[in-house]
Amino acid sequence: MCGIAAMLTRSDGLVHEGVLRLMGEAIAHRGPDDDGTHVDGPVGLASRRLAVIDVTPAGHQPMHTQDGHLTIVYNGELYNFQDLRDDLVARGHVFRSHGDTEVVLHAYREWGAGCLERFNGMFAFAVWDRQKRELFIARDRYGIKPLYWARAGDDLLLGSEIKSFLQHPGFRARVSPEHLLEYFTFQNLFTDGTLFHGVRMFPAGSHATLRPGDTELRPVQYWDWDFAEPSAGDELSDAEYREELDRLVRQAVKRQLVSDVPVGSHLSGGMDSGSLTALAARELPYLATFTVGFDMTSSGGLEMGADERAKSEAMSYVFKTEHFETVLKAGDMERCLPSLVWHLEDLRVGQSYPNWYVSRLASKFVTVVLSGSGGDELFAGYPWRYYRAVVNDDFDHYIDKYYGFWHRLVPNRYMPGMFRPELWDRMKHVRTADIFRDQFPGGEAPQTPEDYVNQSLYLEAKTFLHGLLVVEDKLSMAHSLESRVPFLDNDLVDFALRVPVRLKLRDLDQVVKLDENEPGAKTEKFFQRTRDGKLLLRQVMSRHVPEIVTDRVKQGFSGPDATWFRGDSIDYVRDLLLDPNAKLYEFFDPRGVRELVEQHLDGRENRRLLLWSLLSFEHWCRTFLHGARP
Repeated sequence: MCGIAAMLTRSDGLVHEGVLRLMGEAIAHRGPDDDGTHVDGPVGLASRRLAVIDVTPAGHQPMHTQDGHLTIVYNGELYNFQDLRDDLVARGHVFRSHGDTEVVLHAYREWGAGCLERFNGMFAFAVWDRQKRELFIARDRYGIKPLYWARAGDDLLLGSEIKSFLQHPGFRARVSPEHLLEYFTFQNLFTDGTLFHGVRMFPAGSHATLRPGDTELRPVQYWDWDFAEPSAGDELSDAEYREELDRLVRQAVKRQLVSDVPVGSHLSGGMDSGSLTALAARELPYLATFTVGFDMTSSGGLEMGADERAKSEAMSYVFKTEHFETVLKAGDMERCLPSLVWHLEDLRVGQSYPNWYVSRLASKFVTVVLSGSGGDELFAGYPWRYYRAVVNDDFDHYIDKYYGFWHRLVPNRYMPGMFRPELWDRMKHVRTADIFRDQFPGGEAPQTPEDYVNQSLYLEAKTFLHGLLVVEDKLSMAHSLESRVPFLDNDLVDFALRVPVRLKLRDLDQVVKLDENEPGAKTEKFFQRTRDGKLLLRQVMSRHVPEIVTDRVKQGFSGPDATWFRGDSIDYVRDLLLDPNAKLYEFFDPRGVRELVEQHLDGRENRRLLLWSLLSFEHWCRTFLHGARP
């Protein structure tokens, strides 16, 4: 696990090694154990190493083949590297280390881009071929490990984090208006853009080949999500689905425990992290587990369920783990925001300060931690979304309805008044509904309710899960902690893509017949009939965790922010967001922002997601546009 950076300049140019070193130093938190650079005329590679597998100097990067023809910088873990190594040894390859970096290097030499089809893990890497004068880059199937690119003068820059680019004298941080609009629509970036003008996210499941002088990347997709009902003759019995899922989850956990350093697990009160913890505890003695809780003194109502300490403590007792907790108050969110935004840089999805604190806690005891991300997106963990999108006149009707579900922050009617007039003129041509539609795969339009559910699962894996993975990576690596996601094991994912919808959601045909316009239907009948999801996963995991855990209703990982924003943190919100000199008002209209903020503070609307994003953007402006480094 590492951080990488690279620079490619014109064919007759020479990479400035001093700048390259600064790019690597900017992400030192990703790899405090070792560093290195390699310059070969117009290409430069930099690495920061967090030693996890083969912690000896033999794992140093940049790493070269023995003949010096290939050089790699690599960020990630291959969980099947030992099997690949055995195959490569049988083919005549000679290894000097015992880690997975050298396996990736030799696999690329043996199979070229085809090696990616054999990799089961998380990764972003770059390989320089000195003979062909080509730089090959790739990112894992799901986008677990980030990779960004940008242009700066004659140079094309690559990196695990955007802050590396700030070290280049030709790069200047500026806001991208169209992506600012996209973010404040979805609280995420569905395109490959970022809030930084000219900075792009290299797509998940893709590779590209670059040559000195190239100013653009042309990604080639080698994998994509493909949720579909099983083909005729391929469907298993319900018992066979249960047994195969059980085998694959156990296999995934065992694979992802490979490490030469201590491994722990996040443990909330939910089924996903509880299941992983239960299975990991069977393999590792004295497994350490980590939970973040919330001081609920000033909270009430539905938010009382946010504190899951009692549930996680009960599971820790059952699984006999060494358990650690941290308890957050409103002031903790305020305290960490400057550092959190500096490390996250690419603002995405919801309140993530609990991720920051639980990663900081875990990093004091382990170097690797298991995370339950992916279980919801694979097995339909958000049923209230899918059910409301299964009854449609046609695909256009579905898009209109589902777009409404994912329009998380500023309603369209408020958009023109939210931004400064001169900025709105530059962004009003952007149709976020078209951006939303473009995320779906081509091909035949959905016909059945099951088809529409699978379309929804595709969208959420492609966009929402990707945003969660970016946050997970940045905020764990901020503390030099490697986060692993066993639910995104290739074999497990391939299986989940073909599990019938009827084994993920309950009584789909009955919900289809439910009239949402019937008085009380949305708040009573509809809600009661859609409190399920992950049916097959629940059935199987009940073998490993207490039934009370598998029967729980889905709960997100966030604190009592709606109440805190109106109470303990109200002065903080007002000081940052209602100050006419706030940096965000270089882009936003103060009157438009005030109206929506006051709606929350007065209790008329719950706009906690918007307040979080506005607070984050204010710190983003201070940090990246005005140089207020935390």
